[in-house]
Amino acid sequence: MKRERLDWVADNPHYTQRFAVRVGRYCRVATVKDVAEDLLLEWHTVKDLDKRYMQEQLDRAGRPGPEVIGIDELSVGPRHTYRIVVSDLLRRRPIWFGGTDRSEGSMDAFYTWLGPEKSRRIRLAVMDMWKAFRTSTLKAGHAPQAQIIFDKFHVLRHLSTALDTVRKQEYARLSGPARRFIKGQKYNLLSRWANLHEKGRAALKLLLHANKRLHTAYLLKESFGQLWDYRTPGRALHFFDQWRDALKWQRLRPYEKFARLVEDHWEGIVSYCHDDNKVALGFVEGLNNKIRTIQKRAYGFQDEAYLRLKILTCTLPKR
Repeated sequence: MKRERLDWVADNPHYTQRFAVRVGRYCRVATVKDVAEDLLLEWHTVKDLDKRYMQEQLDRAGRPGPEVIGIDELSVGPRHTYRIVVSDLLRRRPIWFGGTDRSEGSMDAFYTWLGPEKSRRIRLAVMDMWKAFRTSTLKAGHAPQAQIIFDKFHVLRHLSTALDTVRKQEYARLSGPARRFIKGQKYNLLSRWANLHEKGRAALKLLLHANKRLHTAYLLKESFGQLWDYRTPGRALHFFDQWRDALKWQRLRPYEKFARLVEDHWEGIVSYCHDDNKVALGFVEGLNNKIRTIQKRAYGFQDEAYLRLKILTCTLPKR
């Protein structure tokens, strides 16, 4: 009987290529511990096969040369420990995981890895409003030609924070029975109406009917998402001016603070309105959800090299 040779499995392999691929695919949907128990293997053997399988996936995918990138930070431990994840938004795959924090220096490491020639091909960079990412991207030798787009979901997250602040203020202002409409309604208030089930909608209707200030704040929050539907900067600006005018006399100081934030970062927000810049902003948010699932399934990765491989291969096709 002839033994099948597979260099990437081990120097002295005891497994066929078909079995090694099976283990790697299995590890995409289950923990190493569960795979080891199911296949009657040692834990470290499964992990080693999985790491080699994922590295082979990356080698087959080839060296990236992105035109549109998405930049986000990832919390990898307690005490605000961060790493940076960069994605190719056209090919819908993460391409880099690294840095030691979310500083300008860590972002510089990505462009050093990518190289000046490929960095010059980047035309759009989608990111949150963190200054370090923008400063690093626009450095000479990195991607100064790239147009910056501030991620819609990060902007809306600031608006949700403003709404939650109003909710807390109203709860503190009221007393006695009047509080009962607000208590326990944080999730319903911060969710989009379309995402609520029937019971949640009924509770939210009751709250908004009972509290005029929260009613106004909720409607303003729901309407603001229309900004990303406009295809010309002029119409987007007209919409924003009207939205900001609606804040007058409403006593919504958290919203006024949010409006100033949008105004200060307007160029990076309105950039999305151009037809050529209509990229998949939802991919980065979806990737974050995938990564959180990976971290939860592993109960925290002690091996950062393993976490890196998991992230970089989580959207690659199964092979």
